[in-house]
Amino acid sequence: MSKNPTTRRLKNGTKSSTNTSEITPIKRKRVAKPKNTLNNEGHNQTDDIEDLLKFNDKEIADIRASLLGWYDKNKRDLPWRRLNDDDGDKKAYGVWVSEVMLQQTRVATVIDYYDRWMKKWPSLHHLSLASLEEVNEMWAGLGYYRRARYLLEGAKKIVEDRGSFPRTVSSLMKVPGIGDYTAGAIASIAFNEVVPVVDGNVVRVLARLKAISTNPKDRVTVKKSLAGQLVDPFRPGEFNQALMELGATICTPSSPSCSECPVSVQCHALSLSHQGGLVTDYPQKVVKTKQRNEFSAVCVVEISESRTLLEGEQGTKRYLLVKRPNEGLLAGLWEFPSVLLRQDSEISVRRKAIDDFLKVSFNLDAKKTCKVILREEVGEYLHIFSHIRLKMYVEYLIINIKGSLVWKCVEYKDLSSMGLTSGVRKVYTMVQKFKENSLITDTAQVSEQTKSRKRR
Repeated sequence: MSKNPTTRRLKNGTKSSTNTSEITPIKRKRVAKPKNTLNNEGHNQTDDIEDLLKFNDKEIADIRASLLGWYDKNKRDLPWRRLNDDDGDKKAYGVWVSEVMLQQTRVATVIDYYDRWMKKWPSLHHLSLASLEEVNEMWAGLGYYRRARYLLEGAKKIVEDRGSFPRTVSSLMKVPGIGDYTAGAIASIAFNEVVPVVDGNVVRVLARLKAISTNPKDRVTVKKSLAGQLVDPFRPGEFNQALMELGATICTPSSPSCSECPVSVQCHALSLSHQGGLVTDYPQKVVKTKQRNEFSAVCVVEISESRTLLEGEQGTKRYLLVKRPNEGLLAGLWEFPSVLLRQDSEISVRRKAIDDFLKVSFNLDAKKTCKVILREEVGEYLHIFSHIRLKMYVEYLIINIKGSLVWKCVEYKDLSSMGLTSGVRKVYTMVQKFKENSLITDTAQVSEQTKSRKRR
C-alpha cells in the first residue's frame, strides 16, 4: 500500500506530487570561516593568529641575550637610571616621576625638568607636602598638566594609606593616576617584578619582529602576549628598558637603523624587506583624530596706579590673572582673562565678550569702576593641543581703578616665576613685544605734546 503523496509548489508555479519516501533531504554545506590573519604579505592566509603571537624558545633566548648585551653597552646615561638599587622606595619614586614626565615628551626636554623636580622634592614624602600651585609651577612648559596633578594626588594617597611605595602592579594600579604601563615600569625596574612594559616604542619593535601590519594598539593580546613572552625573568627591569631604548634610538618610526639593531636576525619585517617591502610598513600607521578648531578672546589686563599712559610707565605694573576650573583642560592653572567663543568672531564681538566677563567676574566697568588708559589689539596666536587647534585673539588693556577692588594681581617681576602654561607665556611675550614696538612711539608723542602745551 502506497503512502499519501506530498504536493509541492515549484518555483515556476506548477505543482508536483511526490511520495514522501522519495524526498531526499538536502544537506547544507557548512562554510568554513576564514582564520584570522595579521597581514597579507608575510604570512599565509591560513596561519592561525595564536601561532603568529608566539616566539619559539630559541627566539626568546636569542632576543633576550642580544638585547640585554646591546643595552649594557649602549644605554643612554639618564638621571633616573643612576638611582641606587638598594633603596627601592626612592628608586620607585624616581622611576615614577620620570615615566610620567616622559609621556608625550622628549627625553632631552625631560632631563632638566626631572633634575629640578628631584632637587625640590627628593622623596615621595616631600612631594606629598607640596601644593598644586607649586607642582604646576615646577611643571610649567611640559604640557599635559593633568600628569602633574596625578603625581601629587598619588603621592598624597600613598603616604596617607601606607607611607611606602606599593611593590606590585596590582597594588600600584590602585594609586590615582598610575595605569597599566606606569605600574609595570615601576614594578619591574624598581622591584624586579617579571611583568612587561609596553609603550609606543615597544609596540613598534614587536610589530616589526613579527611583521604585524595591522595596528597592534587595537590588539591587547598582541601587546600582552608578545611582550610577556620576551621579558627576562632575571633582569625584567633592564630588559623592559632595553626594549624601549631600542624603539627610541634604533627601531624608529620612519628611519630605523637596521644594520645596528641587535635583534635584526629575528626581525621578520627586515627579512620581508629583502623581497621588496619596507620595514616601515610595520606597524600600520594609525589615523590620527582630527583636531577641532576653537577660538578665544584673551585680554592681558594691566592695573595702573596712574591715570595717563605717560605716568603709567613710571609706576608698578600688575597683571590680572584668572584661575581655571579644577577639572578639564589645563585644570587649576593661572591665565590671563579669556573667553571661549562659539565661532571665529569680529573684534566688536570679542571685546563685548571680554567686557562682560570682566564685569561679572571682577566688577570692572569702564563707565563706573575703572578708567581705560589704553586698549589695543596685539595679534593672533594659534596654540596646538593634541585634540584642539585654539586660535587666540590677544588684546592689551591698561586700566586705572576707581576706588578699591580686591583681586588676584601679580607684579611684573613675579610673572616669570609662576607656573604659567606655554600658551600664557606666549601671550605675555606678544604683549611685551607690542609694547616695545608700539608704545615707545606713542609715549614719545604724548611727551612732546605735553611739552608743547607747557611752552604755550
